[in-house]
Amino acid sequence: MSALTDTTGATDVPVKASTDDRPASVPGARSRRTLPLPAKIAAAVVLLVVLAALFAPLLAPSSPTQGSLADRLHTIGSSGHLLGTDGQGRDILSRMLYGARPSLLTGLIPVAVSGSAGTVLGLVAGLGAKVTRGLVMRVLDVFYAFPAVLLAIAIAAALGSGISNSIIALSVILIPPVARVAEAETARFRSADFIEAARASGASKASIALRQVLPNIAPAVMVYCTALIGLSIVSAAGLSFLGLGISPPAAEWGLMISDLQQYIFTEPQLLLVPVVAILVVSVAFNVLGDGLRSYLNVRLDTA
Repeated sequence: MSALTDTTGATDVPVKASTDDRPASVPGARSRRTLPLPAKIAAAVVLLVVLAALFAPLLAPSSPTQGSLADRLHTIGSSGHLLGTDGQGRDILSRMLYGARPSLLTGLIPVAVSGSAGTVLGLVAGLGAKVTRGLVMRVLDVFYAFPAVLLAIAIAAALGSGISNSIIALSVILIPPVARVAEAETARFRSADFIEAARASGASKASIALRQVLPNIAPAVMVYCTALIGLSIVSAAGLSFLGLGISPPAAEWGLMISDLQQYIFTEPQLLLVPVVAILVVSVAFNVLGDGLRSYLNVRLDTA
C-alpha cells in the first residue's frame, strides 16, 4: 500500500492510498514515468487547437461572418480560400479558427463546473451519514434515468438558444457521472487509518474532506473530467446543429455542420472539415485522459 502524508499536523501516521490492494509506491517513481507517446501527440493537438483559437484574429484570412455570393462554394485548396467557402461565400478556414473558441468553451466550462459540483457532492455522499449518501445518490439516479443527450436537449430547449444556455445544459448532465466517480473514490478512504487519525485529532469533517480526502481523489476526478471534455464538445456541437446552441451568423463547428449539410451531395468535402475537427479534438481529449490515467496510476471505479 502506498504511503501518503497526513496533513493535519497532529500526528505522523502512514496513510493508505486506498482500501483496495494497489502496488506499493516507490519514492521518485512518478518522476520517472512519462506520458505515453499517444498522449503526448494528443496534448500537442489540443495545444495547437487552443493556440489557433487564441490567435484566430491574426491567423484568419478574412472575416468569419462576412462573405460574397460570388465566392460561394469554392472547393478546398481554392486560391485565397485554403479550406474553401460555404454557401454564403464565407471563408471556411476563418470560420474554423473563430469557431474553435465557442467549441472549446462549451467543452471546458461545463466540465469545470460539473467537476467542481460533482466533486463536492461526491465528498458529501462519501463521507456523510448513510441517510445523506442515500439522498444524494438517489437524486443523481433521477438524472441517470434520462438519456444524457435528450436531457441536454430538453434543458437547452427550455432555456432557449445561446452559448450560455448550452453551457448550463451540459453542466447539468455532466454532474452525475463526476459525482459518482468522486463518491466511489471517497468511499475507499472512508475507513482509512489516516482518516481515523484525523478524526481522533479533532479535525472537522470539512478539514478531513478538503485536506485529507480531496488531494487523494483529485487525480481520478481530473482524469475522468479530461475525457469528458471531448464528450462535452461533441454534445455542444449537437445542440448547435439542432439550433439550440450558438446562434448564426457566429462561427461554431456544430453550426457549420448544420449550414453545410445541404451540400453533402454536391460539395461533401466542405462538410467534412468541421466534422473532422470535432472528431480529432474529441479523440485527442480522450487519448490525453487515458495517458493521464496511466501516468497517475489511476483506476477509475464508478460502481
